[in-house]
Amino acid sequence: MDLITSAQRDELFNSFEHDAFHLELRDDYGSPVEDTPYARWQRGEPDDYTWLDPWMMLMRRVAGEGKTVRRIRVVTEPHSRYVGWEHSLTKFNIEAGEDIRWLPRHLLPEGITFPNNGNDWWLYDDRLLAVGHFDPEGRVLGSQIIEEPATVAECIRLRDLLWTLAIPHTEYKP
Repeated sequence: MDLITSAQRDELFNSFEHDAFHLELRDDYGSPVEDTPYARWQRGEPDDYTWLDPWMMLMRRVAGEGKTVRRIRVVTEPHSRYVGWEHSLTKFNIEAGEDIRWLPRHLLPEGITFPNNGNDWWLYDDRLLAVGHFDPEGRVLGSQIIEEPATVAECIRLRDLLWTLAIPHTEYKP
């Protein structure tokens, strides 16, 4: 299986036309960019959030072009420390133009199955998937590009179902 890097996946934001959607299914992620800020947060130390600047600039540009970027974060309650940290940062994503919703895992419809072996995915313009692959510690290994129509259709169906159930960030009280 061929994987593209996170930077290559982020390049897809330069070519999509209307909508990018991210389904997040993990309660913990590992990212070298986040390691130091997350450790500071856990110690109660201040953060200048400059490490977020590249993503926020990208999201502001995309939103300014009239495109939508949406996410659903499926989370376990009570939250892992990581999800608590992630929740505290979401205001920056919202300010940059993303629409983020939360879906507590216990509210998932009974019998739901997630395509792509339960991995996270980005769906661009209802036609292209970038499926995340992770190592056992949650570090991103890369993303697999999938354009197979049946898999894309299943992800669209799941996105539309979960979007109606997910709670907008401003209303979600962990």
